Amino acid sequence: MAGLTLSGDWRDWLPIRVWRDADAWSVDWCHFGNRPLREPFFCDSVELALRRPFNLAFRQNTGMDALLEWQQRSPGLPPTAFILHASRCGSTLMAQMLARLDSHVVLSEPPPLDALLRAHHHDPAAAAWQPARIRALLSALAQSRQGGERALVVKLDAWNIFELPLLRRCFPATPWIFLYRDPLEIVISQLHSPGRHMVPGLIGASPLDMSAGQAASLSRPEFIARTLGSVLAAGFDHCANHGGLAVNYTELPQAVGGRLAGVLGLDASDAIIAQAGLHEHAKRRGTVRAGPRAQTAGCGRRHPHAGGSLGASAVPGPGEAADAAVHGGGNACLNTVAGQPPSAARSSSQTLHVGKRTLARSDCG
Repeated sequence: MAGLTLSGDWRDWLPIRVWRDADAWSVDWCHFGNRPLREPFFCDSVELALRRPFNLAFRQNTGMDALLEWQQRSPGLPPTAFILHASRCGSTLMAQMLARLDSHVVLSEPPPLDALLRAHHHDPAAAAWQPARIRALLSALAQSRQGGERALVVKLDAWNIFELPLLRRCFPATPWIFLYRDPLEIVISQLHSPGRHMVPGLIGASPLDMSAGQAASLSRPEFIARTLGSVLAAGFDHCANHGGLAVNYTELPQAVGGRLAGVLGLDASDAIIAQAGLHEHAKRRGTVRAGPRAQTAGCGRRHPHAGGSLGASAVPGPGEAADAAVHGGGNACLNTVAGQPPSAARSSSQTLHVGKRTLARSDCG
């Protein structure tokens, strides 16, 4: 068993939370051994690991320098590809197909990465150190713990599309994919079972922020459509300006073993194994997670909607939802919001921002 005093040796451990308390940033580590990350989301894997008696008794906490030191001592796999998406577009399906492969490390929306990508929104000093620490974090998460891994694919949160320029500065040579879908289909799905960025204030500081009064004045369909419009606009702009590969939901799953195979680091045998896992796509359709998982900012990707005007509207008719979607414009598993300590996460009053760009493009679905 790994020692309790690790002396900088984090073999078989993974960072599961990055957070800021006062002026210092900290890292929580969890012992995974050689167990691969097969679950739909990184937080699902963390929850399983935290049930082990060893981790209940002997979790480790360090400063951020431990990440940098471990990167120098044991460099992880370099990222093969990043998957960004507009939500409800098949990104979890794609990640689960790749997670079947012993050759691939798949990180599905790891909250520590989200926390570092958005650190500058509530810590102005973070901009100076973000690239180095983001690279060190991914290095720690991408260790070869079974011995045969050769590729790293990272699926990010939908709202991380706004941090794409920072991600490109960290990994300029890594290709990235932007998954999208007919906006009407995304809106209907989000109305039925909203993701966290579709609930005002739930994800913490981000470019989606808007005033509390503005958010409260919107109906649920309007809020969801405007938020989605901002994500789609950013996605297509970044594809044009930062060399992203736009992939429509209708191309899946065939594209994984087809035109995306090279981007995702797949050979012919990999593609066959990945395709065989289609029936194991594990996202729970038509359900909203409740209980403790619904309260964590990184676990449970769907969340009960907030009250008030955002919680009162029924699913709109096709015309209303489609018009709103097209013209709308514009933790880490431990009860935190984007790098804030638990107390800040519980009291966060951040809300989301409406983009001003009108999105009326035929390639949105």
